[in-house]
Amino acid sequence: MIESASGPPPAPDTRSRILDVAEALFVEHGFEATTTRLITGAARVNLAAVNYHFGSKEALIQDVFRRRLGWLNQQRLEALDALEAAAAGAPLKPSQILDAFFGVALRFAADRRRGGHIFMRLLGRTYTEPNAFVRAFLAAEHAGLLERYKAALFRALPDVPPEEILWRLHFMVGAMAYALSGADALRLVTGMEGAGASDVHPEALAPRLMSFLLGGLRAPLPVLPAGDVMAAKGTVGAGLPAITAADIAGKPAPTPMANHHPPSTSAPNEAVSGANRLREGAPTSAG
Repeated sequence: MIESASGPPPAPDTRSRILDVAEALFVEHGFEATTTRLITGAARVNLAAVNYHFGSKEALIQDVFRRRLGWLNQQRLEALDALEAAAAGAPLKPSQILDAFFGVALRFAADRRRGGHIFMRLLGRTYTEPNAFVRAFLAAEHAGLLERYKAALFRALPDVPPEEILWRLHFMVGAMAYALSGADALRLVTGMEGAGASDVHPEALAPRLMSFLLGGLRAPLPVLPAGDVMAAKGTVGAGLPAITAADIAGKPAPTPMANHHPPSTSAPNEAVSGANRLREGAPTSAG
């Protein structure tokens, strides 16, 4: 560590030390397996310190998320505000919206000074590890943010059914969560070892993942088998709120995707215009 002329940085206070240790242990062991005894032992504090500073393990988990998630989501909102102000009322390009939401998170994952490199791994683990308490908490924390971003995507892609946009947002959140979960996941799936596995580092991961997410958003709309139900209900990524397309701006729910059929030569259907809009709204060069 390089020390400044005024000496080494001050040691973190007890509360901050507990938060730092708990965050790292939650990444390593998960929420259920990480006990308060394990946390206080690793933090070298009294066993009663968790209750004294936080009240309970559940409150500690909430504070672990709040201290970084609040800042991250504020950065996402400010990025979207800046884009919308520059657009002067015009719809944004889909690629701009994805960069404001996912790009900000990926850059934070590379930020060791703010602790993003650990926190984003924790957030990634949260999306793949079932925990009703944590998911309910994150749903509340994300609610306002997601309303803004979904509204922006609906405006950017008016010819694409809202439920299809919600599904793709769900897939994109899941892809980012898995990608940020660490090198172990990469080795498990690909068998990649050594230098190749180091590409899971956010600096190398970001351009690959953003290219993948944009490709997924631009993909043609699916032609679903008759009787298949593609409702927008459910969660948009683990821990994110369940909001149907009908909840957005009071609009009626669109016709389910099951009612879309392959295009005919005489009457192109909504799937065709939607797919064209996806391509036109996010061109390869400018996005």
